[in-house]
Amino acid sequence: MSFKTILAVVGVSQTDRDLKVAADISDQVSAHLSAFIVGFAPQPTSRYATLAPAWFEQRERNLQALGESAKTARDQLSKRGISFDVDSIYAEVAGVTYDIGERALYADLILLGPSAFQDADLKQQIIDGGLFQSGRPVLLIPPACTPTLKPKTVLLAWDSRAQSAHAAREALELMANANSVHVTMVDPAATLRTSGDEPGADVAAYLARHGIDVTVDTLPSASRTVVEVLQRHAVDVAADIIVMGAYGHSRLREVVFGGVTRSMLDEARLPVLMAR
Repeated sequence: MSFKTILAVVGVSQTDRDLKVAADISDQVSAHLSAFIVGFAPQPTSRYATLAPAWFEQRERNLQALGESAKTARDQLSKRGISFDVDSIYAEVAGVTYDIGERALYADLILLGPSAFQDADLKQQIIDGGLFQSGRPVLLIPPACTPTLKPKTVLLAWDSRAQSAHAAREALELMANANSVHVTMVDPAATLRTSGDEPGADVAAYLARHGIDVTVDTLPSASRTVVEVLQRHAVDVAADIIVMGAYGHSRLREVVFGGVTRSMLDEARLPVLMAR
């Protein structure tokens, strides 16, 4: 699908860096940028901490900083000549998962910028609000990478699950405009109920009907993790972005035992578009 509205969730202390990345990407595809700036209340050290004058003073300082960040964001974006809006929220009791999910209902894509990527708490709330609450795709942008929504080469991580199919559909236009797409499978099993007799053939045919230049790559794990194999192969084929389904297993199982999604959230070195 095309990305006409992009929601960028940024931390109050991370506005400049992540906002610039979001503006660059939105400008790239002529999308409306909806910037959502998040501030968090200090965690009380005791059940009575919120009654102390110092806590209220800190709250006022935080609210002032949030307001200043929102104003700065509007000033910065107005100079870019792009369509945008800026909103902010101060989370005092619960997190912002619900608020992110609510705003994501009216966006085509959620951006998780390099600073938010390094903030474990905010990153998880963006993932939960995007993938689970609103069902919108999330673009992870790790530090020290160059994100683009006009990639020349795309790596589509494929495991014949519904989540992978959803990710492929969300990225159809992105892949159709690329020079090449590598459908990449790690240790696929040729079974009737999953991959068919020839793993990757069905999805390759589906993508080819959309005018996408597809190469099917079947890779052994060779005692490496799936994420290690995918990221190494992405470098080998000079991929600009990885497209993948998220949480093929239950979220609880991935949190407790680990999984491809959890590992990619922690270890990604290239931009990753996730959908569920």
